[in-house]
Amino acid sequence: MAGGSIIVMGVSACGKSTIGAQLAQRLGYKFIDGDDLHPRSNIQKMASGTPLNDDDRIPWLERISDAAYSLESKNEHSIIVCSALKKKYRDQIRSGNNNVVFLFLDGDLELITTRMQQRQNHFMKMNMITSQFDALERPDSEPNTLVISIDDTIDNIVERAVIAINEYKKGIK
Repeated sequence: MAGGSIIVMGVSACGKSTIGAQLAQRLGYKFIDGDDLHPRSNIQKMASGTPLNDDDRIPWLERISDAAYSLESKNEHSIIVCSALKKKYRDQIRSGNNNVVFLFLDGDLELITTRMQQRQNHFMKMNMITSQFDALERPDSEPNTLVISIDDTIDNIVERAVIAINEYKKGIK
């Protein structure tokens, strides 16, 4: 793949940041945590326990899309973490970006709830996890999308993701 981005996606507490950072290190890619690209108003809204709506997400998704575009235009590779829960969000990120691949970290509500209870110092609140699952439009049949189960150790998830990414890259040559 020429320059491009792998968008590590899924609901909160699925391991996006942890797995994304390890993938970036293993693959020698830049790492961008999409949480760092939220506008101030979104962070404040989430910190108050209020889920974001589609209008709130538009500027955030634009920033993610722009980051992917910038890296692609410089022939660089990146791992960008972004929940990308709805197809229209993923389509917004894909728009104008030729080399974007989504890596969906797939886990059920029970597993995610357990992980959420173990987190500290994160702006996402427990009561918001249900809204994430309600919003999730699974990307299983979308092009340029890899699905990895998270019902395993971090090391094993990262290893399976590296294998899936390398297999994907072989298939597009």
